[in-house]
Amino acid sequence: MPKWGYSIPEEALDPEKTVKTSGREVRVSYKSAREVCKTIKGMTLIQAKRFLRDVIAKKKAVPFTRFKKKAGHRHGLEKAYAGRYPVKVAKQILKLLEGAEANAENKGLDTERLKIIHTSAYPGMKIKRYMPRAHGRATPKFETLCHIELALEEQPEAVTEEV
Repeated sequence: MPKWGYSIPEEALDPEKTVKTSGREVRVSYKSAREVCKTIKGMTLIQAKRFLRDVIAKKKAVPFTRFKKKAGHRHGLEKAYAGRYPVKVAKQILKLLEGAEANAENKGLDTERLKIIHTSAYPGMKIKRYMPRAHGRATPKFETLCHIELALEEQPEAVTEEV
């Protein structure tokens, strides 16, 4: 059993209709991961996978709303002007979504009706290294790892009325 938990309370999730996945200590930027998670929350599984593939191909930009200093303006963004193409983060989150899809198939859920209800990205531990410099000094090279969490829920079928 892992020593960590999810940032979403267990009472908020129906174990029969939801799947969870997480990536711990992933070597990506947590700032970029936060923006990608914010963008894909509320999308269906199919929409999110398509969006992430477009980000990897640099066809669609991820809108940066919080960490946007020195980020250039991008064409086609809604509700934000700054955007980037965080390819490394998109690959990791796409891998997590494919894992969640496998979890859903294992539980017997319909993968075409899955919707992302919870996303979270926050900093993990720091890898501390030092680069030797001239005159006996050293420069720190710290790398912050990232925790990414996703929760998906099967949506009820749309009721169509016959006339």
